[in-house]
Amino acid sequence: MSRNKVEIVNVNTSNLKVLSNSEMIELFKKYKEGDKLAKEDLVNGNLKLVLSLLKKYTNRIDNMDDLFQVGCIGLIKAIDNFDLAFDVKFSTYAVPMILGEVKSYLRDSTTSIRIARSIKDIAYHAMIVKEKLTNKFNREPKISEIAKELKLTEYEVANALDSMKDVVSISEPIYNDGGDTIYLSDQLEDKKDRMKHINDLVALREALLKLKDKEKYIINERFIIGKTQMELADEIGISQAQISRIEKKAIDNIKKLML
Repeated sequence: MSRNKVEIVNVNTSNLKVLSNSEMIELFKKYKEGDKLAKEDLVNGNLKLVLSLLKKYTNRIDNMDDLFQVGCIGLIKAIDNFDLAFDVKFSTYAVPMILGEVKSYLRDSTTSIRIARSIKDIAYHAMIVKEKLTNKFNREPKISEIAKELKLTEYEVANALDSMKDVVSISEPIYNDGGDTIYLSDQLEDKKDRMKHINDLVALREALLKLKDKEKYIINERFIIGKTQMELADEIGISQAQISRIEKKAIDNIKKLML
């Protein structure tokens, strides 16, 4: 990665403007008032902050593009959570959040399952499109809308976005009432039950294969892709009540087939 020029998803960041503190304050005021375009300006105006923090990792990681994208996620989180009432410069607030995302990525990339670069690219572009469509529609877009924009299948988009979700450590504390802390590992089933789960998964897969095509499609779209019954009703051209009946029948069939 060049010190002065970085190209990421066809954007040459050396040409990006660096915002002054007064410009930053005005943009945050607009963003908090509901101006979605102000957020885009805040992101673009702080990309060089991300780059400056990544310099020390130049010789420690092969793919700086990935690290840049991770740093941008930290930047977006900082923008979403920053409040002018904090009475600190945005950079002071953003730096720990950006570094936190980067360090978490570097830690997890050495201990977790590696995600294919192609899937990461889809996820990154899907997040950009999701942001754009949210601004356009003033609501969170459907997976189908993101997929249409990217000219991909809904499964490809849903799978890519799911793959980028944070992996939770089994040592993660999930509850503390002032006494003993309860960790995620405390809530996991004993190892002796693992084989039962494997057998259940095999039985579930076989049961799904035996469903009728329409039942199989609705179960996949509802529980894998994440569509609502109303979305499926509009897509197939039947009522939401019919979708509900088919879904219930499919689930009943799966239960019977797994007995």
